[in-house]
Amino acid sequence: MKKLLLGNAAVARGLYEAGCRFVSSYPGTPSTEITEEAARYDEIYAEWAPNEKVAFEAAAGASIGGARSFCAMKHVGLNVAADPLFTVSYTGVNAGMLIGVADDPGMASSQNEQDSRHYARAAKLPMLEPSDSQECKDFVQLGYTLSEQYDTPVFLRLSVRVDHSQTLVELGERSVPEFPPYAKDMKKYVMLPGNAIARHVVVENNLAALAEAAETCPINRVEMGDTSVGFVTAGICYQYVKEAFPEASVLKLGMVWPLPVKLIRAFAAKVDRLIVVEELDGFLESHCRANGIRVDGGKDLFGLQGELSQTRIAEALGAAKKPALCFDEPVAPRPPALCPGCPHRGTFYTLSKLGLTVFGDIGCYTLGALPPLGAMDATLCMGASISALHGFQKAQGPESAKRSVCVIGDSTFMHSGITSLTDVVYNKGISTVLILDNSITGMTGHQQNPTTGKTLKGETVPMIDIVRVCEGLGIRRVRVVDPGHLRELEDALREELAVDEPSVLVLRRPCVLLPQVRAQQKPPLQVDREACRGCGMCMRIGCPAMRFDGRAEIDPTLCVGCRLCTQLCHFDAIGKEEQ
Repeated sequence: MKKLLLGNAAVARGLYEAGCRFVSSYPGTPSTEITEEAARYDEIYAEWAPNEKVAFEAAAGASIGGARSFCAMKHVGLNVAADPLFTVSYTGVNAGMLIGVADDPGMASSQNEQDSRHYARAAKLPMLEPSDSQECKDFVQLGYTLSEQYDTPVFLRLSVRVDHSQTLVELGERSVPEFPPYAKDMKKYVMLPGNAIARHVVVENNLAALAEAAETCPINRVEMGDTSVGFVTAGICYQYVKEAFPEASVLKLGMVWPLPVKLIRAFAAKVDRLIVVEELDGFLESHCRANGIRVDGGKDLFGLQGELSQTRIAEALGAAKKPALCFDEPVAPRPPALCPGCPHRGTFYTLSKLGLTVFGDIGCYTLGALPPLGAMDATLCMGASISALHGFQKAQGPESAKRSVCVIGDSTFMHSGITSLTDVVYNKGISTVLILDNSITGMTGHQQNPTTGKTLKGETVPMIDIVRVCEGLGIRRVRVVDPGHLRELEDALREELAVDEPSVLVLRRPCVLLPQVRAQQKPPLQVDREACRGCGMCMRIGCPAMRFDGRAEIDPTLCVGCRLCTQLCHFDAIGKEEQ
């Protein structure tokens, strides 16, 4: 039977069919749906971990315990998991272990463009890269086979277009391999220096054997056509090349590390001109050049930034553009914004009003940096807001603590904020930390986290109490405030900024898109145009439901009745409910 599947859903199907029994991940777009889809299969144990490092280590432990395991993350999440990654490369596996990493060329939802192929080379691990949903499923099975055959974790590299596009997939049955017994093996799994030295030899030998296998591996295939030009490519770029130049010769690489040098060299000899097509860095191109293979085009044609496309490739090579489906009516630009009724809006309005320096973090609330709120000075990575604020205040002096704060979400606090707050307490910091608790992991689509009291599979578990965690770290001043009450929030901020010790404000109001919140949604508000004086105060919160044409107006199809705007209007012009 065939079914139309997203690439991420096809990976999950591959996990099911290949007999995977353990999945642990941290949500990160564009990889999130893999784990959510895997959780739909009762035969797979699936969980959200607090962060990618923990997820990777849990998957490694499951592999040692004899279960085929998997962990998924986005490219920046791989940075978090890098510590165990480089060591598990040495220990190898018992049952097969796959690492799904999803890159984001074009930065649709990321803070940088990062090429994860470098991790495969640096950690000396094989990496497979599918180009459609069918290959997403098939490469999972192949990955487990290679993992167990060569005693190594295997990367499955994805990208936003492969993850979120749909192609037909031939479904199969689940096949669970024989359960490998666990046997204590100190020399294999305990990475003391003496053991690691010996295991490094094993890693290099395995990589050499994999490089030889790559020369004849079916997923590295030559498709001969017009020999005036030949393309070396992989992943989604293969689809772009085939559409832009259907008659050309193509070497499609399914294994992008280690690379089949002899196969590439033989292919290059058959074509007049060799062009490497790849997104982000010139990974394939540089390897070709390093091995003396002449490349006539690559990064000089396509650049190092952003996504490629059929049109971009055709234009770079001077080919005529193919007609594309388009709509006559242009789509209006729609900049990202916090949702109407978002609990973070009041927080950023207040921070902006007070003129504070604000260190931000990764999540929905990063949008608080955009106008008209404009209430964020720096954002680096998950959990960095607390650490960066601490360093900033140490550099600027103690008085800076009176005019600077940081914001971090509940899920992000669990991810890597706890250790950052520990640093503040341990090193005599006096930072004011705002934990924006919206009761869910918001930006990636409402995933559970340790503070919500629910697991990925919906089981009820004890909720991690953020207040008690902070108190346990040694923070004496911890208080919960509703960010929807602007006066209360401003007063609390002023009080905590005035003290000479670290403090935490847990700003608690659930995400407006949660089902239980939407079920209690209030009727939309409207503006009394006669009472409105056109002062524009209500526009300062940047609510998408607000309009202004000399007088304020509220779009009833967007307003959720949160009443934040009513707290800003000095003329009582807002508040009458739409009938």
